Amino acid sequence: MTVTEHATVTNIRPPASPVQIVPSVLPADYSKLGEEVAALEAAGVDKIQWDVMDGVFVPNLTFGPDVIKACRPHATVPFEAHLMVVNPDQMMLQYLDAGCELLIVHAETTPHLHKTLSTIREAGGKSGVALNPHTSLDVVRHVLDLVDMVLVMTVNPGFGGQKYIATMEPKIREAAKMIEESGFPIDLEVDGGISSDTIAGAAAAGARVLVAGSALYKHQGGLTDAVTELRRLAEEAMAA
Repeated sequence: MTVTEHATVTNIRPPASPVQIVPSVLPADYSKLGEEVAALEAAGVDKIQWDVMDGVFVPNLTFGPDVIKACRPHATVPFEAHLMVVNPDQMMLQYLDAGCELLIVHAETTPHLHKTLSTIREAGGKSGVALNPHTSLDVVRHVLDLVDMVLVMTVNPGFGGQKYIATMEPKIREAAKMIEESGFPIDLEVDGGISSDTIAGAAAAGARVLVAGSALYKHQGGLTDAVTELRRLAEEAMAA
């Protein structure tokens, strides 16, 4: 049995869960990324996020499309590319070709957001817009017809393991309201410092897609226990 087959057979992801738990692979062992993504799928995650950093927009350098393409056969869950890069239009479609179904661009990196999102859609991909903590929701308000996901950052992008900025929760609530009023089927994702201590606040504010990195890999019970715990805490916060 291959690693990918093992992940598919043992996946415990509850199909009816109202929340999505999405791991960032930043804390993974880069020497065996194929095995790492298979292990994440086996742990019950809903999809996998690739934090693509260019060393310019953010002070770090991570994954190119060839790395992601090499990992694609090792998991069946969707991949999303969080493009923390200047001029995302230059290479973004290569990440679709590498196997990422959703491309998330930062509103701060492109002067022609409408055009960028249209290009992604026309190429057959799903599109998302990420907003840094200081960035107003107004920058995405008039392109919601082209957006499949809005990502509210709860840290400043560039590094894993940062502290969750709790003062972003009113912004998450505002984003949830904006999406509801738009009438478009848009997911609301939160990324940055999500852990067992912070996920309830983000979920209660309206986030339904929650990205976690360090909290998953450092959990004493392992990946499966970490995913299960985060999902349970988020669902409880939603029901409260």
